Amino acid sequence: MLRYFCFLALFLNVKSASAPFIKPCKDGDNACILASSQAVIPVLAPGVPELGVQPLDPLKVPRITSNQGSLKLTFTDTVLTGLKGCKIESIKHDRIKGKQTLLLRCDMVLDGDYVLDGQLLILPVQGKGRYKIDIRDIVIKTVTDLTTEQGPDGKEHWKIVKWRDSFQVKTGVKFHFDNLFNGNKVLADPVIEFANTNWNDVMQEIAPPIVHTIIASVFKEIEALYKAVPADELYIP
Repeated sequence: MLRYFCFLALFLNVKSASAPFIKPCKDGDNACILASSQAVIPVLAPGVPELGVQPLDPLKVPRITSNQGSLKLTFTDTVLTGLKGCKIESIKHDRIKGKQTLLLRCDMVLDGDYVLDGQLLILPVQGKGRYKIDIRDIVIKTVTDLTTEQGPDGKEHWKIVKWRDSFQVKTGVKFHFDNLFNGNKVLADPVIEFANTNWNDVMQEIAPPIVHTIIASVFKEIEALYKAVPADELYIP
């Protein structure tokens, strides 16, 4: 993702006088790429309509599902906020091999509708209603394979071949689910207390599909950027 932010930074520097703070970087100059990419995050977050890039903060995620172990989870109409405040921790990129590794540290809030049914670690859980998850200090790692392909304009464009992600929550997370057990607080309150006390274990249980879906949504917009902007306009050879 860092490489993608740098690509946008270079594009804005070349095409837009409104972003003179964006510094283009040579391939392999990781210090320059890090600084330039960090600077462009708040520019990218609200979207770039002229390039077909939709807003990333707030990010609308229609559906997140998980059926891991004994817990079935569905989140719908989720709105994610916080990506504009993410900090890029490190980047390793090899343009020749088309391989990139990114570490991104964020605080984020998810707000939407939920359906839960099954067992959350050691406790039964069931409910349907509104949910909110406040995640503090999550570090997301993405490893991406990139290639180039010829676009309709006859020029080479970057293309995402595949990617994988992992994460670790460093500080904490707070869970809130309305209407657990049809509003029975005697049953619901212990589940919420347990989830917030054991947030790290709970995050490992429910967060992988959440993080994966968020990254997929971000990459969808990055792909729109790649289709709009030729590769030779996105870096200094």
